Amino acid sequence: MENIKTVAVIGLGYIGLPTAAILATQGLDVIGVDIKQSTVDAVNRGEVPFVEPDLGTYLAGAVKQGNLSASTKTPAADAYIVAVPTPFCEDHAPDLSYIEAAADALAEQLVGGELIILESTSPPGATAHMAQRILAARPDLDQADERTMLYFAHCPERVLPGRVMIELVTNDRIVGGLSDRAAERAKSLYETFCQGEILLTDAKTAEMAKLVENSFRDVNIAFANELSQISDRLDIDVWELIRLANRHPRVNILQPGPGVGGHCIAVDPWFIVEAAPDLAHLIRTARHVNDAKPQWVIDKVCAKADQVAQPVVAIFGLAFKANIDDLRESPALKIVDSLSRRRPSAQFLVVEPHVKQLPEELISRDNVRLVGLDEAVEKANVAVLLVDHADFASDSIDPISAAFEHVVDTRGMWQ
Repeated sequence: MENIKTVAVIGLGYIGLPTAAILATQGLDVIGVDIKQSTVDAVNRGEVPFVEPDLGTYLAGAVKQGNLSASTKTPAADAYIVAVPTPFCEDHAPDLSYIEAAADALAEQLVGGELIILESTSPPGATAHMAQRILAARPDLDQADERTMLYFAHCPERVLPGRVMIELVTNDRIVGGLSDRAAERAKSLYETFCQGEILLTDAKTAEMAKLVENSFRDVNIAFANELSQISDRLDIDVWELIRLANRHPRVNILQPGPGVGGHCIAVDPWFIVEAAPDLAHLIRTARHVNDAKPQWVIDKVCAKADQVAQPVVAIFGLAFKANIDDLRESPALKIVDSLSRRRPSAQFLVVEPHVKQLPEELISRDNVRLVGLDEAVEKANVAVLLVDHADFASDSIDPISAAFEHVVDTRGMWQ
């Protein structure tokens, strides 16, 4: 790994912090950068500020060995990995303000020769945009001179929350450079920990590859979600239907749910739609189908709640997927938020074993409380399963669903 001894990872979230920790365990000097002082303090104590299996062991070891520290200030480094959020605006246009802020901060530290990698999932052209912004801020760094040249690349993350520390190592990686030399240098850095194949391409193709991967998933989930609504109207058990259809050797229908959440699948397809709005018909339609599913669930819950005089609704799960604490773009969170406003006289008992307090959207609601599983089963008369956490499994002698006359199971876990 040529001339890279110090790496600054900008953004210590669900991707940046695991990346920083695993680089530090390879003997590199890693400085994590985040705007939240509480995150910086937690990392410097060797503590993980969110739920991710095995990350705590890597983080504590790296901090103890002195290879990983955190700061709110961007330091000088040989390489930079930008892993900040890339949300979209109200019109679904990509919001690159976090990338721009990271670029502005690191531009001040450059002396020439640095490798700058964008890991944030981004629309096509974002890496070039970041490079142009940095170069505009540092016209003194002559890009025709090897001594002051900067190297820009894109390497999208492609890991699954809950398995990040495994998949960082085992998954193949795509590295796209604004130049061949940048791609080769980025590959060399990732080879310090990645056992999967590292595939080189140009930056725009690498950006698009990540969007395509998540859009493929979104389209297939939309098929399952639409199928669940059609089956409900026709009085067909969608879970049985999918199980039978999937016995065909070339059919693999995904499982429906209450919608689509997370920092990738619920966001990334819009970047493709924005890039080619006149052509992305299927991708746009899938997004609309999945975005509409929470309202369908809300209507089903309200219908159940209307069947009891004083509805007390147990909500099982708030995270966007099973067995993690990540609430980003969570359809479950949106459903509870809407239900609490639509039925102010009802009580909503939220069971989410992976969080210690309700998120800001719900904490001020008088009719929403975070409770334990036993209290929810004892006091509620309507049950709504939104997340298939292992804690809610129905494989016991007395399944949770048996305690309720009125049940809405959006995951098929209690079937």
